[in-house]
Formats: sequence, C-alpha cells, structure tokens
Amino acid sequence: MSHYYRLVVSCPDRLGIVARVSNFIAGHGGSITEASQHSDLEGGRFFMRYEILADSVGMPPEALREAFAPIADEFEMTWALTDTRQRRRVVLMVSRETHCLVDLLYRWTAGELDCDIACVISNHEDMRGLVEWHGITYQHVPVKADDKATAFAEVQRLVDEAHADCVVLARYMQIMPPALCERFQGRMINIHHSFLPSFAGARPYHQAHQRGVKLIGATCHYVTEELDAGPIIEQDIHRVSHCHTPSDLVRFGRDVEKAVLARGLRWHLEDRVLIHGNKTVVFA
Repeated sequence: MSHYYRLVVSCPDRLGIVARVSNFIAGHGGSITEASQHSDLEGGRFFMRYEILADSVGMPPEALREAFAPIADEFEMTWALTDTRQRRRVVLMVSRETHCLVDLLYRWTAGELDCDIACVISNHEDMRGLVEWHGITYQHVPVKADDKATAFAEVQRLVDEAHADCVVLARYMQIMPPALCERFQGRMINIHHSFLPSFAGARPYHQAHQRGVKLIGATCHYVTEELDAGPIIEQDIHRVSHCHTPSDLVRFGRDVEKAVLARGLRWHLEDRVLIHGNKTVVFA
C-alpha cells in the first residue's frame, strides 16, 4: 500500500486558507493525491482534508507537524496530521446479535479495514469461538443489572490495556456510562436501527410491521452521554411493502445495519469524518 500523510483541518472560514496550506505542502515537495474542502456558510466554519504522498515530502510526520504549526496558529485551526503507517487499534464490543461483528471481521480479514483489532469485549460468551478462530482475544465481561459499575470499570481497564484508538459497539446492547462516553468522545462508534424514538424497546421491527412502515434504515453515529443522539456519520435505508413479513424486516434491517456500520468505521479510520458540534462533515 502507498504511504500517505493525512491532514485534516477545521477553522474559522476566511480567504486564503486553501492557498496557504497548498503552498506549504508544495514548498516541502509534497504531492497532494486527494483534496476535499467544505465551507459552512451558516456557521462560518471551513473544513479540509488532504492526502499527501509521504515519500514526496521527505520528512517524518513529527517534523511536518512542527513546520505546519505556525500556519495552524495563524488560522486558529483545529487540526491533525496522521501517518497511514500508524495503524489504528480498534476494540469491538458485542452482545448476542452476530451480523455486525461477523461482517466487520470478514472485512478486516479481507483487508477492507485498515486497522488492528486489539480485542473483542462481550457481556456474553456466545461468540468466543468465532472471534478466537480469527486469532483475536475475546474478553468476557458480564454485566449484572445490580452492579453495572464494576463491569464497566473492567471494560475501561481492558480498553486502556488494549491502547484502543477507537471503540465500536457492534450491537452491544448495554448503555455506556458517561465516563466512557466522555473518555472516547469522537472515537466510540455505534449502530442502531432507524425506528427510534417511534418504536423503542423490544421487537422494534415487529412494531414497525404492525404500523405498516415503508422504509427501514440504520444510523451509525458517535456515542455521547445522550442515548443515540451523537453526531451522525452515515445512514441508509431499504424500502419494504405490505408483502414483507416481520422476519423479512429483521433480515433487511440487519443488512442495512452492517453495511452502514462498516462504511462509518472505514471513513473514521481514513480520517474522513470531521465533527462540528453535534454534526459531522464527511468527505466520503
């Protein structure tokens, strides 16, 4: 694979940002292989993502960051420069539904997700064999209804021990505590069906079938303390009709959920998602 540096920027919008950054990269011999920009006219905010061929720059990322820092200060940038050779470490969390986990493991094995899966954490033992067959550590952390604090303290310990850059709730059916949400702000990704808040609770697809819905969807988002209300990364839908049974709706829903989660995670790993308040700019 080619070796790239990725520069992502968010700052107050003003004249000259693109010219200044592009001239800086060109001045260091850098070859820009992909460039994306967006101006939020309502909020007066500018967003940018550049992929730079690392070998064309001829300096390590630390030196390039140091050289770019004065420009970042001048334009009041929130920014990051990442090196694609530094693979992100991902922790997957799952309960009993397998479709999202199986799909991510397949895509990881096939090389579609550029990351290292540090471990899988689950509150059930069901998927140990599947995970360990892939050569990945499986951590079982039961969650007792009367003592969730102990369980999530262990989850946090395992995530820290894994040096995780990102946590993915691949149908993990427990509410994350505020401390973990805050600790992994912008780095914890969740997937859920699109029926919330209309069809909350158990058997949402059966509730939707009884109501005669015509669209099934899924939302991939960053986790915040407010349940299922974090910045949205990706969404998709599947049309249904009166001909479809509740089982059909469940099957369609699983297909949408796993595809949306995989896209959202891939875009996060590729630094394509920039968070602004409770919204995102996604350079997909």
